[in-house]
Amino acid sequence: MPNLENLKKQAKQYLRWHRDGYFPVAAEIRAALPRFRDLDDREILKANFKLADAQELVARQMGFDGWQALKSGALTMTTQVKQQAPRPVLRSTSAQLFVADIKASCDFFTDKLGFAVDFVYGDPPFYGQVKRDNALLALRLVCEPVFVGDVRERGHLLSASLTVATSHEIKRLFLDYQAAGVRFHHVLRTEPWGARTFIVLDPDGNLILFSGPVD
Repeated sequence: MPNLENLKKQAKQYLRWHRDGYFPVAAEIRAALPRFRDLDDREILKANFKLADAQELVARQMGFDGWQALKSGALTMTTQVKQQAPRPVLRSTSAQLFVADIKASCDFFTDKLGFAVDFVYGDPPFYGQVKRDNALLALRLVCEPVFVGDVRERGHLLSASLTVATSHEIKRLFLDYQAAGVRFHHVLRTEPWGARTFIVLDPDGNLILFSGPVD
């Protein structure tokens, strides 16, 4: 568990974000503090939000009823963590793609690649996530080019890598995308290291690798 000084700094950061009108903090406030639950993002950012509210937000995110309860339990929890010291296990990954239009990108992934929109955030949207099975791709709006020219295509710079379990699945996936009119950076092929791969090029120039085993 983080020490109390770090938690105080975290609370002050939330307070600054609220004062600066940083939209993503509104969702965290709404989720953690009951009195803000029925307000939309703009209403939350216009509402009175003090350091005590930010501290309560941090406390509730860590499972405590309030700041005082967090301070009382911090030492105990820290001691328990040190005694148990379980090895952290990473459960999932999510690649982030830089896109110029969140809606257009969502449409591409749903209509062409068979993903579903997990969520879209902001008004207008500036962040979202699409999902297919266990594959997650975050979409982040950028208003300026991230790479100059076609450097990604020339350098084969991947933005994400997704895998399937069998050679039948990778072939079927390629044929499905081919039928949907997807643009490929390279078509299905067998690699020297023993995998079958193809790379999709999305509307923003992101290279997305799909990989599966050889027969």
